[in-house]
Amino acid sequence: MCRDYLRPALLIFASIAVGVVGWSGSVLFLPVALGFPVLWSISQTRSVAALVSSGYFLAASRGLPQGVAAFYSSDIWPGLLLWLCALLSFVTVHAVLWTMNARTRPFRYVLAAIIMAIPPFGITGWAHPVTAAGVLFAGWGWWGLGFMTGGLAGLATRTWPAVAIALTGFWLWSAAIWTDPKLPEGWRGVDLEMGASLGRDAGLHRQRDMIATVRGAASDGARYVVLPESALGFWTPTVERLWVGVLHNADATVIAGAALLDAWGYDNVLVAIDRKGGRILYRERMPVPGSMWQPWRSWFGESGGARADFFANPVVSIGAGRGAPLICYEQLIVWPVLQSMLHDPDFIIAVGNGWWTDGTSIVAIQRTAATAWAKLFAKPLVIAFNT
Repeated sequence: MCRDYLRPALLIFASIAVGVVGWSGSVLFLPVALGFPVLWSISQTRSVAALVSSGYFLAASRGLPQGVAAFYSSDIWPGLLLWLCALLSFVTVHAVLWTMNARTRPFRYVLAAIIMAIPPFGITGWAHPVTAAGVLFAGWGWWGLGFMTGGLAGLATRTWPAVAIALTGFWLWSAAIWTDPKLPEGWRGVDLEMGASLGRDAGLHRQRDMIATVRGAASDGARYVVLPESALGFWTPTVERLWVGVLHNADATVIAGAALLDAWGYDNVLVAIDRKGGRILYRERMPVPGSMWQPWRSWFGESGGARADFFANPVVSIGAGRGAPLICYEQLIVWPVLQSMLHDPDFIIAVGNGWWTDGTSIVAIQRTAATAWAKLFAKPLVIAFNT
C-alpha cells in the first residue's frame, strides 16, 4: 500500500523541482523543464498526471501571487486567484490528453503543447518547455523548433532515457559555447530603476529625467535608444511636442513605452520619436490578463482595460530594419514571438515594466525567455526593463 503512494508522491515532488529549477531565471537551466513531459508520460493514472501538471506549473509560476499582490497593493488573494485560474487551463489540457496508450501518448503530448502555445489556452501558456529550444538548438531557427518538438514527443515515449541522453548532449555542448545575443548595431536598451512611479508620474520633471537618460545614451553613439514599457506615461500631443522639440537637432530615434487612451479603454504601445515627429510603432498583442486585459467589461457595457490585438503588427519597420517587439507579458507566452518569426525580422525588442515583481524571479524569467528565442532564431536582441 505504501508503495502505491510513494511513486505518485515522487513524481509530484520531481515535477515541482523541475518547475523551480527550469524556470529559475537562468537561461542555461531552461532544458530542465524538459523533465515535465517525462514525468507526465510515466504517470500511471490521469489523476496523477493532473497532479504532476499542477506541481510543475505552480512551481514554475511561483512568483505570480506575490507580484500581483504588489501590483494591486493588496493582500495575496487576488494573485492566488489569477494563479489558480491559469493553473486550471494548464491542468485541464494535460489531464484530458493524458492516456495509458503508449503508442498515442507522444502525439497527445505534442497536441497538448500546441494547444498551450496558441489562443485561447495559450493566453496563459506560461513555462512552456519548448522555450528550451533556444538553448539546445541555438541558431537552428525553425529546424531547431522542429527538432525540439520531436524531442518533446520522444520524451513522452518508453524510449525517453535515450532521447534524454541525446538532448543532454546538445545541452552540454550549448552550455560550453554559450554567448548572449548581440545588440543590433547602433541600438541601446536602457534599464531603469524607478519602481511604481514609472508611467504614473507624468510630470515635466519625470519627462526631463527621461530626456537626460536618452541624451546620455545618444552621446555614446546610439542611434536608437529603447526605454522600458510605460516610460512616457500617457501618449498625448503635448508629450509628443516636448520630445520632438528635444530631438530636433539630434540623429537619435527614441523607442519608448506609453499608453494611448480613448473613451473605451487604452492600448499599451511602443512609440517611435525622432526629429520629424512621433508615431505609434507597436500595439501590444497580449496584455496581462486580469490586471490589464479585461474583456468581460464589454459584456456588461463598461469601458476600460487594455485592448488585445492578438495577431496584429507582428513586425514593425524602424529605419532600414524590421523589428519584432515583445512587451512584458508577451515574453512569457509562445505565439507572439513565433508569429513574429514567421516574418523573419532583423532583431527583437523586449521591454517591460517589472516594478511589481520585486522579490520574485518574473523579470529574470522574461529576460531568459526573450534570450532563448533570440538565440534560437539567431536574432540580435535589445532589452529595456524598469524595476
